[in-house]
Amino acid sequence: MKRTIWLGAVVTLMCSLLPTVCPARDKAEKNGWRLSVQSYSFHKFTLVETLDKVAELGVHNIEVYPGHKLGGQWGDRVFGYDLDAQTREELKALAASKQIRFAGTGVYMTDDASTWEKMFRLAKDMEMEFISCEPATKDWDLIERLAKQYDLKVSVHNHPQPSDYWTPENVLKQISTRDARIGSCADVGHWRREGLDPVECLKMLQGRVRSLHFKDVAPKKEGVVWQGDVIWGTGSLDMKGMLEELKRQRFEGVFSIEYEANWENSVPDIRKCIEYFHQTVEELFP
Repeated sequence: MKRTIWLGAVVTLMCSLLPTVCPARDKAEKNGWRLSVQSYSFHKFTLVETLDKVAELGVHNIEVYPGHKLGGQWGDRVFGYDLDAQTREELKALAASKQIRFAGTGVYMTDDASTWEKMFRLAKDMEMEFISCEPATKDWDLIERLAKQYDLKVSVHNHPQPSDYWTPENVLKQISTRDARIGSCADVGHWRREGLDPVECLKMLQGRVRSLHFKDVAPKKEGVVWQGDVIWGTGSLDMKGMLEELKRQRFEGVFSIEYEANWENSVPDIRKCIEYFHQTVEELFP
Protein backbone atom coordinates (compact mmCIF):
# COMPACT_ATOMS: atom_id res chain seq x y z
CA MET A 1 0.00 0.00 0.00
CA LYS A 2 2.80 2.43 0.87
CA ARG A 3 4.46 1.77 -2.49
CA THR A 4 1.18 2.50 -4.32
CA ILE A 5 0.76 5.80 -2.46
CA TRP A 6 4.38 6.74 -3.19
CA LEU A 7 3.98 5.83 -6.87
CA GLY A 8 0.81 7.87 -7.14
CA ALA A 9 2.53 10.88 -5.59
CA VAL A 10 5.44 10.64 -8.03
CA VAL A 11 3.13 10.27 -11.05
CA THR A 12 1.07 13.25 -9.88
CA LEU A 13 4.13 15.44 -9.43
CA MET A 14 5.75 14.61 -12.76
CA CYS A 15 2.59 14.68 -14.88
CA SER A 16 0.79 17.70 -13.46
CA LEU A 17 3.62 19.97 -12.38
CA LEU A 18 5.94 18.98 -15.25
CA PRO A 19 3.57 18.15 -18.11
CA THR A 20 6.41 17.80 -20.63
CA VAL A 21 8.01 15.08 -18.46
CA CYS A 22 5.47 12.35 -17.83
CA PRO A 23 6.67 8.74 -17.88
CA ALA A 24 3.11 7.43 -17.46
CA ARG A 25 1.87 9.40 -20.47
CA ASP A 26 4.86 8.21 -22.50
CA LYS A 27 4.12 4.63 -21.47
CA ALA A 28 0.45 5.02 -22.42
CA GLU A 29 1.32 6.46 -25.82
CA LYS A 30 3.90 3.73 -26.44
CA ASN A 31 1.00 1.29 -26.09
CA GLY A 32 -1.25 3.33 -28.39
CA TRP A 33 -3.27 5.15 -25.71
CA ARG A 34 -3.62 8.93 -26.06
CA LEU A 35 -5.56 11.29 -23.85
CA SER A 36 -7.65 14.01 -25.45
CA VAL A 37 -10.15 16.55 -24.19
CA GLN A 38 -13.62 16.77 -25.73
CA SER A 39 -14.02 20.53 -26.01
CA TYR A 40 -17.62 20.38 -24.80
CA SER A 41 -16.09 20.04 -21.34
CA PHE A 42 -15.31 23.75 -21.69
CA HIS A 43 -18.29 24.85 -23.79
CA LYS A 44 -18.83 27.85 -21.50
CA PHE A 45 -15.47 29.14 -22.74
CA THR A 46 -14.27 29.91 -26.26
CA LEU A 47 -12.15 27.46 -28.20
CA VAL A 48 -9.16 29.78 -27.80
CA GLU A 49 -9.66 29.70 -24.01
CA THR A 50 -10.22 25.94 -24.16
CA LEU A 51 -6.86 25.40 -25.88
CA ASP A 52 -5.20 27.25 -22.99
CA LYS A 53 -6.96 24.98 -20.49
CA VAL A 54 -5.99 21.83 -22.40
CA ALA A 55 -2.38 23.02 -22.47
CA GLU A 56 -2.54 23.73 -18.73
CA LEU A 57 -3.63 20.13 -18.20
CA GLY A 58 -0.65 18.86 -20.18
CA VAL A 59 -2.89 17.12 -22.77
CA HIS A 60 -1.77 17.18 -26.39
CA ASN A 61 -5.01 16.30 -28.22
CA ILE A 62 -8.45 17.85 -28.52
CA GLU A 63 -11.76 16.70 -29.99
CA VAL A 64 -13.75 19.80 -30.95
CA TYR A 65 -17.51 19.84 -30.97
CA PRO A 66 -19.20 21.52 -33.96
CA GLY A 67 -20.52 24.91 -32.88
CA HIS A 68 -17.80 25.73 -30.35
CA LYS A 69 -17.36 29.53 -30.42
CA LEU A 70 -13.82 30.33 -31.51
CA GLY A 71 -13.14 33.57 -29.61
CA GLY A 72 -9.87 35.47 -29.86
CA GLN A 73 -9.33 37.11 -33.23
CA TRP A 74 -12.30 35.15 -34.63
CA GLY A 75 -14.85 36.50 -32.17
CA ASP A 76 -18.27 34.84 -32.34
CA ARG A 77 -17.49 32.60 -35.29
CA VAL A 78 -17.97 28.91 -34.50
CA PHE A 79 -16.12 25.72 -35.36
CA GLY A 80 -17.62 23.88 -38.31
CA TYR A 81 -17.40 23.07 -41.99
CA ASP A 82 -18.06 26.71 -42.97
CA LEU A 83 -14.60 27.80 -41.77
CA ASP A 84 -12.46 29.18 -44.58
CA ALA A 85 -9.06 27.71 -45.45
CA GLN A 86 -7.11 30.51 -43.76
CA THR A 87 -8.95 30.12 -40.46
CA ARG A 88 -8.40 26.36 -40.52
CA GLU A 89 -4.66 26.89 -40.93
CA GLU A 90 -4.57 29.59 -38.25
CA LEU A 91 -6.37 27.36 -35.76
CA LYS A 92 -3.96 24.50 -36.43
CA ALA A 93 -1.02 26.86 -35.93
CA LEU A 94 -2.46 28.20 -32.66
CA ALA A 95 -3.00 24.69 -31.33
CA ALA A 96 0.47 23.57 -32.45
CA SER A 97 2.02 26.52 -30.60
CA LYS A 98 0.56 24.97 -27.43
CA GLN A 99 1.68 21.43 -28.42
CA ILE A 100 -1.92 20.42 -29.17
CA ARG A 101 -3.31 18.69 -32.25
CA PHE A 102 -6.90 18.42 -33.42
CA ALA A 103 -7.54 14.69 -33.06
CA GLY A 104 -11.17 14.73 -34.10
CA THR A 105 -14.50 16.53 -34.19
CA GLY A 106 -17.97 15.61 -33.03
CA VAL A 107 -20.49 14.54 -32.08
CA TYR A 108 -21.86 15.36 -35.54
CA MET A 109 -25.53 14.70 -36.26
CA THR A 110 -27.50 15.83 -39.32
CA ASP A 111 -30.41 14.89 -41.54
CA ASP A 112 -28.82 16.79 -44.44
CA ALA A 113 -26.72 14.23 -46.30
CA SER A 114 -25.12 16.96 -48.42
CA THR A 115 -23.12 18.20 -45.41
CA TRP A 116 -21.22 14.98 -44.79
CA GLU A 117 -18.53 15.58 -47.39
CA LYS A 118 -18.03 19.09 -45.99
CA MET A 119 -17.37 17.55 -42.57
CA PHE A 120 -14.90 15.05 -44.00
CA ARG A 121 -13.12 17.85 -45.87
CA LEU A 122 -12.90 19.89 -42.65
CA ALA A 123 -11.48 16.93 -40.73
CA LYS A 124 -8.94 16.21 -43.46
CA ASP A 125 -7.86 19.86 -43.69
CA MET A 126 -7.44 19.99 -39.90
CA GLU A 127 -5.34 16.77 -40.03
CA MET A 128 -7.78 14.96 -37.77
CA GLU A 129 -8.03 11.19 -37.51
CA PHE A 130 -11.74 10.72 -36.77
CA ILE A 131 -15.22 12.17 -36.82
CA SER A 132 -17.45 11.12 -33.92
CA CYS A 133 -21.06 11.07 -35.02
CA GLU A 134 -24.53 9.56 -34.94
CA PRO A 135 -25.50 9.34 -38.62
CA ALA A 136 -28.98 8.92 -39.99
CA THR A 137 -29.15 5.21 -40.88
CA LYS A 138 -30.04 6.10 -44.48
CA ASP A 139 -26.63 7.76 -44.94
CA TRP A 140 -24.34 4.83 -44.17
CA ASP A 141 -23.39 3.99 -47.75
CA LEU A 142 -22.37 7.61 -48.31
CA ILE A 143 -20.39 7.78 -45.08
CA GLU A 144 -18.55 4.55 -45.80
CA ARG A 145 -17.56 5.86 -49.23
CA LEU A 146 -16.30 9.12 -47.72
CA ALA A 147 -14.36 7.30 -44.98
CA LYS A 148 -12.49 5.40 -47.68
CA GLN A 149 -12.06 8.45 -49.92
CA TYR A 150 -10.66 10.67 -47.16
CA ASP A 151 -9.02 7.86 -45.18
CA LEU A 152 -10.65 8.98 -41.93
CA LYS A 153 -12.08 7.01 -39.04
CA VAL A 154 -15.79 7.26 -38.27
CA SER A 155 -16.54 6.80 -34.55
CA VAL A 156 -20.20 6.09 -33.84
CA HIS A 157 -21.27 7.70 -30.57
CA ASN A 158 -23.99 6.35 -28.27
CA HIS A 159 -26.28 8.97 -26.79
CA PRO A 160 -29.03 7.58 -24.53
CA GLN A 161 -32.41 6.57 -25.92
CA PRO A 162 -34.00 7.46 -28.32
CA SER A 163 -30.62 7.46 -30.13
CA ASP A 164 -30.39 4.72 -32.77
CA TYR A 165 -27.02 3.76 -31.27
CA TRP A 166 -27.68 3.51 -27.55
CA THR A 167 -26.64 -0.16 -27.33
CA PRO A 168 -23.56 -1.90 -28.74
CA GLU A 169 -25.90 -4.25 -30.62
CA ASN A 170 -27.44 -1.29 -32.42
CA VAL A 171 -24.02 0.08 -33.35
CA LEU A 172 -22.85 -3.28 -34.66
CA LYS A 173 -26.07 -3.71 -36.65
CA GLN A 174 -25.06 -0.68 -38.71
CA ILE A 175 -21.28 -1.10 -38.96
CA SER A 176 -20.24 -4.73 -38.53
CA THR A 177 -19.96 -5.43 -42.26
CA ARG A 178 -18.56 -2.04 -43.22
CA ASP A 179 -15.04 -0.72 -43.73
CA ALA A 180 -12.66 -1.16 -40.80
CA ARG A 181 -12.27 2.62 -40.48
CA ILE A 182 -15.81 2.65 -39.07
CA GLY A 183 -16.20 1.81 -35.40
CA SER A 184 -17.48 2.95 -32.03
CA CYS A 185 -16.96 6.16 -30.10
CA ALA A 186 -17.66 4.43 -26.81
CA ASP A 187 -19.35 6.82 -24.38
CA VAL A 188 -19.05 4.67 -21.30
CA GLY A 189 -21.04 7.05 -19.09
CA HIS A 190 -24.11 6.92 -21.30
CA TRP A 191 -24.00 3.13 -21.24
CA ARG A 192 -24.11 3.20 -17.45
CA ARG A 193 -26.93 5.74 -17.47
CA GLU A 194 -28.91 3.33 -19.65
CA GLY A 195 -28.33 0.50 -17.17
CA LEU A 196 -25.71 -1.28 -19.28
CA ASP A 197 -22.39 -2.71 -18.08
CA PRO A 198 -19.64 -0.71 -19.86
CA VAL A 199 -17.07 -3.52 -19.55
CA GLU A 200 -19.45 -5.95 -21.23
CA CYS A 201 -20.30 -3.34 -23.87
CA LEU A 202 -16.60 -2.94 -24.70
CA LYS A 203 -16.28 -6.72 -24.97
CA MET A 204 -19.12 -6.80 -27.47
CA LEU A 205 -17.41 -4.14 -29.58
CA GLN A 206 -14.01 -5.84 -29.59
CA GLY A 207 -12.10 -4.83 -32.69
CA ARG A 208 -14.47 -1.94 -33.44
CA VAL A 209 -13.64 0.60 -30.73
CA ARG A 210 -12.09 3.58 -32.54
CA SER A 211 -12.23 6.21 -29.78
CA LEU A 212 -13.88 6.83 -26.43
CA HIS A 213 -15.69 9.51 -24.49
CA PHE A 214 -14.21 8.36 -21.21
CA LYS A 215 -15.83 9.31 -17.92
CA ASP A 216 -17.08 8.15 -14.54
CA VAL A 217 -20.59 8.89 -13.28
CA ALA A 218 -22.26 9.03 -9.89
CA PRO A 219 -24.15 6.00 -8.56
CA LYS A 220 -27.83 5.90 -9.45
CA LYS A 221 -30.10 7.36 -6.76
CA GLU A 222 -33.79 6.74 -6.37
CA GLY A 223 -35.80 9.61 -7.79
CA VAL A 224 -32.79 11.11 -9.61
CA VAL A 225 -32.85 10.64 -13.37
CA TRP A 226 -29.38 11.88 -14.35
CA GLN A 227 -26.14 10.35 -13.08
CA GLY A 228 -23.72 13.28 -13.19
CA ASP A 229 -20.02 13.15 -14.04
CA VAL A 230 -17.55 12.65 -11.18
CA ILE A 231 -13.78 12.39 -10.87
CA TRP A 232 -12.53 9.14 -12.37
CA GLY A 233 -12.34 6.28 -9.89
CA THR A 234 -14.89 7.81 -7.47
CA GLY A 235 -18.14 6.85 -9.23
CA SER A 236 -20.14 3.84 -10.33
CA LEU A 237 -18.07 2.67 -13.30
CA ASP A 238 -15.39 0.01 -13.14
CA MET A 239 -12.72 2.33 -14.52
CA LYS A 240 -9.79 -0.03 -14.07
CA GLY A 241 -11.85 -2.92 -15.44
CA MET A 242 -12.57 -0.96 -18.61
CA LEU A 243 -8.89 -0.12 -19.03
CA GLU A 244 -7.96 -3.74 -18.44
CA GLU A 245 -10.44 -4.81 -21.12
CA LEU A 246 -9.09 -2.26 -23.60
CA LYS A 247 -5.56 -3.48 -22.89
CA ARG A 248 -6.72 -7.06 -23.52
CA GLN A 249 -8.18 -5.94 -26.85
CA ARG A 250 -4.93 -4.14 -27.69
CA PHE A 251 -6.94 -1.00 -28.28
CA GLU A 252 -5.05 1.88 -29.86
CA GLY A 253 -6.70 5.28 -30.03
CA VAL A 254 -7.96 8.34 -28.22
CA PHE A 255 -9.58 8.61 -24.79
CA SER A 256 -11.46 11.92 -24.97
CA ILE A 257 -12.10 13.35 -21.52
CA GLU A 258 -15.68 14.61 -21.52
CA TYR A 259 -16.28 16.08 -18.07
CA GLU A 260 -19.78 17.51 -17.76
CA ALA A 261 -19.68 18.94 -14.25
CA ASN A 262 -18.35 21.92 -12.32
CA TRP A 263 -18.55 23.81 -15.62
CA GLU A 264 -16.97 27.07 -14.48
CA ASN A 265 -13.91 25.55 -12.79
CA SER A 266 -13.44 21.96 -13.93
CA VAL A 267 -9.66 22.02 -14.55
CA PRO A 268 -8.82 20.78 -11.01
CA ASP A 269 -11.32 17.92 -11.35
CA ILE A 270 -10.08 16.97 -14.80
CA ARG A 271 -6.50 17.06 -13.52
CA LYS A 272 -7.48 14.45 -10.92
CA CYS A 273 -9.04 12.32 -13.67
CA ILE A 274 -5.77 12.48 -15.60
CA GLU A 275 -3.83 11.54 -12.48
CA TYR A 276 -6.08 8.50 -12.02
CA PHE A 277 -5.52 7.50 -15.65
CA HIS A 278 -1.73 7.82 -15.39
CA GLN A 279 -1.56 5.92 -12.13
CA THR A 280 -3.66 3.10 -13.59
CA VAL A 281 -1.45 3.01 -16.68
CA GLU A 282 1.56 2.48 -14.40
CA GLU A 283 -0.24 -0.49 -12.84
CA LEU A 284 -1.36 -2.00 -16.16
CA PHE A 285 1.91 -1.54 -18.01
CA PRO A 286 4.59 -2.16 -15.36
